[in-house]
Amino acid sequence: MNRNAVLILLATGATVAFAFILTVVWQAIFWAVVLGVLFRPVMKWMETRLSGRHGIAAALTVLLIIVFVLIPIFVLGSMILAEGASFYARIQSGEVDPNATFRRLQGLLLPEIDHWLTGVGIDLGSITERLQAAVLRGGEFVLSLLLGAGQNAAAFVINFFLTLYLLFFIFRDGDGIYRAIFQAVPLPDDQKQRLFGKFAEVSIATLKGTAIIGLVQGALGGTIFAILGIGGSVFWGAVMALVSVVPAVGSALVWVPAALILMAGGAWIKGVILLAYGVLVISMADNLLRPVVVGRQASMPDYLVLVSTIGGLGVLGLSGFVLGPAIAALFVVVWQLFSEEHVLR
Repeated sequence: MNRNAVLILLATGATVAFAFILTVVWQAIFWAVVLGVLFRPVMKWMETRLSGRHGIAAALTVLLIIVFVLIPIFVLGSMILAEGASFYARIQSGEVDPNATFRRLQGLLLPEIDHWLTGVGIDLGSITERLQAAVLRGGEFVLSLLLGAGQNAAAFVINFFLTLYLLFFIFRDGDGIYRAIFQAVPLPDDQKQRLFGKFAEVSIATLKGTAIIGLVQGALGGTIFAILGIGGSVFWGAVMALVSVVPAVGSALVWVPAALILMAGGAWIKGVILLAYGVLVISMADNLLRPVVVGRQASMPDYLVLVSTIGGLGVLGLSGFVLGPAIAALFVVVWQLFSEEHVLR
């Protein structure tokens, strides 16, 4: 075995072992990198204002992120948790009865429609039960995401401070780290630029796009819920913001059932208003914003964004809504490079 083969074997083994060690903290590393790329323009502006003092500029940029991004998120999160806990307490106490609501919803359909569906082999009762179970499971899933930090407080605190710690060094030494990794990848420079550029492009587009769409849809949905007198408007606005990460359906998972439940309870005018508002305002915001801030910047078709987002969320948790599309983009670019190399040869 020659020296190159031994070196490759050692490098592969060391890389696999190091990657295994980092599996515990990979989310902190990932979010530090994403935040570093996202706020790099702020860091560069701060660096220019401070005459090239990298360390001070990096520390001040991290401080700005804490004050203007993270603290507001925590304050909003506490409000959401309070409303969510109150809503589930009302369910447990019987003040809110999902079974009665779904029975009223089923009663909205004319008996003739029910009879016709039964004739073609569709059991409306079982569909209603499954819809009820799906809605409740969805609510429990969203609440579990919100409560995850509290239930795993130690891990959350460690990852939070580790992310900020790594973010400081990414700001301060990011250019050198990038050059070292860039040079270590055994590919031609033009191919490496495409790979690295696509990862950064898709990550930034997905994060910015998802944040903008989520905030807009959550604000629009929470506002109309408050106007119509639907309890827990802040909580349901947050739920709509969270589910907006899923393209094609998004916040409709919340406002469509809410409109039907209003109509089932006899509040036809409120239900129709919510349904019309959801179609004409909330969904229109998604249709207008998503192609601009996600699809076009990421240069990926909507269906690929959809399946990679859902897959990322299912496999990687909350981080998957960014990492899923980024992995899909790298998959596309790698196969494009492979195809080009194969054709050239």
